[in-house]
Amino acid sequence: MAGKTSEGAGFSDAEKAAMKQRADELKAMKGLKGLAKIEKENQACLDAIEALEGTDRIIAERVHVIVLEEAPHLNPKTFYGFPAYAKDGKVVVFWQPASKFKTRYGTVSFDETAQLDDGPMWPVSFAVIEMTDAVEQRIRELVRAAAPRD
Repeated sequence: MAGKTSEGAGFSDAEKAAMKQRADELKAMKGLKGLAKIEKENQACLDAIEALEGTDRIIAERVHVIVLEEAPHLNPKTFYGFPAYAKDGKVVVFWQPASKFKTRYGTVSFDETAQLDDGPMWPVSFAVIEMTDAVEQRIRELVRAAAPRD
């Protein structure tokens, strides 16, 4: 990962910041239940998207719309500061912007709860540098497969 510590071992400053951000997310939700928790998580997701710039924001906004349209049963939230979408509190899909770790591309990624299994090996992360019609269609297909309605 980009930005390793000066010793070359351990977590980079960006990785440490992401871990702190996750701890803060969990702390902010402590004691909340039901609709109050859902509303606060949704606002955190929208705030995370709004804080992005350029291509990261354009793609995050589109991913948000895609997930809401294709899997409205998933709840928006944040996951290590990333816009994410969960079922029963468990993340299914999230957008990791390129700016987060100063990488060449952002990724639409699926966590282990995603139902993308296809034999002994399958992809769970997809680099996205531009939101074209074809890219949007592929993300829609992946979200539908990853989070079918029960």
